Amino acid sequence: MFTKFRSVLLLASLLLLVACQTKVVQPTPPTPSIKPTPKNVKASFKLLNYPALPGWNQDDLAEAWPAFNASCKALKNKSDWQEVCSIAQSVDGNDSAAIRTFFESFFDPYQVINADGTESGLITGYYEPLLTGSRQRGGVYQTPLHQTPSDLLTVDMASLYPELKGMRLRGRVVGNKVIPYSSRAELLQSELLAGQEICWVDDSVDAFFLQVQGSGRVFFTDTNETVRLAYADQNGRPYKSIGRYLIDKGELKLEQASAQGIKNWIAKNPSRKEEVLNANPSYVFFREEKITDPNEGPKGALGVPLSGKRSVAIDPKFIPLGVPVFINTTEPNSEVPLKRLMMAQDTGGAIRGAVRADFFWGFGAQAGEMAGRMKQRGMLWVLWPKFASARIGNNPGNN
Repeated sequence: MFTKFRSVLLLASLLLLVACQTKVVQPTPPTPSIKPTPKNVKASFKLLNYPALPGWNQDDLAEAWPAFNASCKALKNKSDWQEVCSIAQSVDGNDSAAIRTFFESFFDPYQVINADGTESGLITGYYEPLLTGSRQRGGVYQTPLHQTPSDLLTVDMASLYPELKGMRLRGRVVGNKVIPYSSRAELLQSELLAGQEICWVDDSVDAFFLQVQGSGRVFFTDTNETVRLAYADQNGRPYKSIGRYLIDKGELKLEQASAQGIKNWIAKNPSRKEEVLNANPSYVFFREEKITDPNEGPKGALGVPLSGKRSVAIDPKFIPLGVPVFINTTEPNSEVPLKRLMMAQDTGGAIRGAVRADFFWGFGAQAGEMAGRMKQRGMLWVLWPKFASARIGNNPGNN
């Protein structure tokens, strides 16, 4: 009875902290404040026609069709999507022309415009890496990857502030207080996560970048099996780029701050490895999943498997999850055009803003090479159902 009463008191205390909008526990996705987003920072959406989309007629839409069908699995029961997802079942998925006719008949293209009126934004890349590990600690396998700890408390902010949909507070109980959950450095320099290890891997830098990617595969040398470690939760601390940290310290130039450039710098400065990695206080927890189809990507925030080169992560405050997004950018570190239809199927702690996207390159080393070098400028168009009751130009994050 006392335990139950104590839990009620602690929960009431936590809710009081939320109501007062203190910074005792950090929200996730990471933001500098948990105050509602001001209305004047919303994106605008400009209705256009398909000839205005550069490269639309050259894209092989049959390649995007499986990703669109995956989105429909998550959206088909929503009123604005029932009709288009139902009609899509009768479209020949191998006929790019038929697919183009489908989209042009049932979707309107809206260009995404930043709050300041600009049309371009940052396009980065991510992928699903492969690490080498062991179920048991030993030898070269000394870096742990952890499951969500049992003492991590989470409060959904939307229950108190609907405008903060998707934001959560995280913390833990110490005595009679709710305090922020520990930072990366604090977690790894203590025993707070002892017993929560899923496995051990052979490279702490690779483990760090696995957390940045959000999910990946691990090959266990002791059991000869490969499993997927999917994103489960996060410690509530804001994500901070270690590339930016090295730039600010004068160690790297902007054009050198790719994943490969950062890894090369750390390899040349091993004594500063922990300093650099701990510059990002965010820490990701995983859950283990079996891989039933090696060709299937990890599940994104929409809850469906990601498709290499056809799935993109966006900021759901501006672009609704699941919608088709046409992207106009260039391939990593080049002027080679990259214009194609993608599906908004994921989010990310560093993906903030209207014209902002993270291009999913797929699985493996080659995908990692492309993702690590990608930091391009680009433009976005959202394809929205013509007869949807909620119009994309009003408040897309709530559609």
